[in-house]
Amino acid sequence: KQNKITFQDVAGVEEAKEELREIIEFLKDPPKFQKLGGKIPKGVLLVGPPGTGKTLLAKAIAGEANVPFFSISGSDFVEMFVGVGASRVRDLFEQGKKHAPCIIFMDEIDAVGRHRGAGLGGGHDEREQTLNQLLVEMDGFETNEGVILIAATNRPDVLDPALLRPGRFDRHVVVARPDVKGREEILRVHTRRIPLAPNVDLKVLARGTPGFSGADLANLVNEAALLAARQDKKSVEMIDFENAKDKVLMGVERRSMIISESEKKIIAYHEAGHALVADLLPGTDPLHKVTIIPRGRALGLTQQLPTDDKYNYSKEYLVNRITILLGGRAAEEIVLQQQTTGAGDDLEKATDMARKMVCEWGMSEKMGPLTFGKSEEHIFLGREMSRPKDYSEDTAILIDAEIKRIVTDSASSARHMLEVNLEKLHALARALLERESLDGEEIARILRARPYQEAPAPA
Repeated sequence: KQNKITFQDVAGVEEAKEELREIIEFLKDPPKFQKLGGKIPKGVLLVGPPGTGKTLLAKAIAGEANVPFFSISGSDFVEMFVGVGASRVRDLFEQGKKHAPCIIFMDEIDAVGRHRGAGLGGGHDEREQTLNQLLVEMDGFETNEGVILIAATNRPDVLDPALLRPGRFDRHVVVARPDVKGREEILRVHTRRIPLAPNVDLKVLARGTPGFSGADLANLVNEAALLAARQDKKSVEMIDFENAKDKVLMGVERRSMIISESEKKIIAYHEAGHALVADLLPGTDPLHKVTIIPRGRALGLTQQLPTDDKYNYSKEYLVNRITILLGGRAAEEIVLQQQTTGAGDDLEKATDMARKMVCEWGMSEKMGPLTFGKSEEHIFLGREMSRPKDYSEDTAILIDAEIKRIVTDSASSARHMLEVNLEKLHALARALLERESLDGEEIARILRARPYQEAPAPA
């Protein structure tokens, strides 16, 4: 028998837990709520990015309320035979009514709950049949039967409006990525059964993992434990967590990859260029690590980590990010008088950021505070599908010119900074060739060895 999951096992989503406590109260003591004529929500939709603990929350509700828990995934309704989905929905709710009070949990509801009429070919989609049956069942069963439907999705934008209306899913609970405090609590939960060395500081770890979801943190703790076990340690030390974090963030080290000395030099100057520009610019995220050991698919990496969670970015911050991205290529041009393919990914990211500044965030003086083209980006998944064009050809030419201006201005300012601080660039590249990896403190020590030359703004 599985261990029962309770709210003790769920950390970092306090607001969502508060919202759901009411439902547990109802399942434990229904008459208390019905006495004043209040109706408990029929359905709760848990919405959030992948890995934030939506399924875990649903299990914890059932564990806390001590009621039967029926779980089914959205794709279980879609079969090769016509009509199976609808009959499964009927069976599920019949089972629920028999065992009331209970919880029915539907994971990945977007598999059946998509907008109707979105299927191609004009035929009556099997999925629509299932959705219609689900809508009927949700309206048909009375709440006081004690059956509560909980559904989870990371694509609320594609769900049918009829499914989201009050009376079906009354409550929409956002399960967001955890903040610093939440991450610390999650790490605490996952390290409960792991022997930790005295030097492990979960506060520092939580600060150094911005943007991590609960699943990422669970993976981080597991990787650290595996690394420690591989080295026959008695407990997991801070260095294991640091190495695991680098593995999760940057990919696995590929030390066996043979790189010639001349290529190593190019990579060292490229990464030193990124790092030096990042250090020189005000208001950027502090440097965490610079390495010329190939990791994942990258030949070298410069990693910056924000000191705290950022939810809003200024124009200055974005321009600085673009300048840092172009610092690697600028260093190659200055020192080695050549351009290489190593900057391909940097250029792609820089252009993409500049395009968003002009088209989405209205950060171009020439174009004004307008948005161009609707972004079809998924709310929680962040992948852009397409961008419908709702502007003229003349405007398109101006947009392209603005994007080019932002990127080329940043490139020339990166180049100027590196030319003024050439000594520091050489020192950093030498240290990288010698030691292969440098952390934030080591970089600061190398760069502070000589007095700073303030870079005047390029004319």
